[in-house]
Amino acid sequence: MIILLLVIHILIAIALVGVILLQKSEGGALGMGGGGMSGFMTGRSTANLLTRTTAILALVFFATSLSLVWFSNRDRAPRSIIEQGAPAAPVVPVAPSAPAVPAAPSVPAAPAAPPPQPTPAEPAQPSPPLSR
Repeated sequence: MIILLLVIHILIAIALVGVILLQKSEGGALGMGGGGMSGFMTGRSTANLLTRTTAILALVFFATSLSLVWFSNRDRAPRSIIEQGAPAAPVVPVAPSAPAVPAAPSVPAAPAAPPPQPTPAEPAQPSPPLSR
């Protein structure tokens, strides 16, 4: 039922966009004049028909939107804080347990040889002053 209603909703949305685009522009606010289609669908009765069709499609679009919300939420239980009541008991945090002690190695490892020490280099000599 919801899928059928969703398909109808999408078709109404497409029809609503089409009917709105067919209407003649009165203000030309976006630079798109309605004068290019002067011979197509002219007259006062056509404007009334398109306006009425737009209003009907908008009303049906609104109704299908509300119906989709109602159908998708009818199986859910109410989630009001007032209807749920107070919590049974406050939750007390549990103290963390002591960490596990790692086991000692069974065979001691042989001491590693110390890394070789680098020989100290002679101190660097100051550079001669640069002539200008």
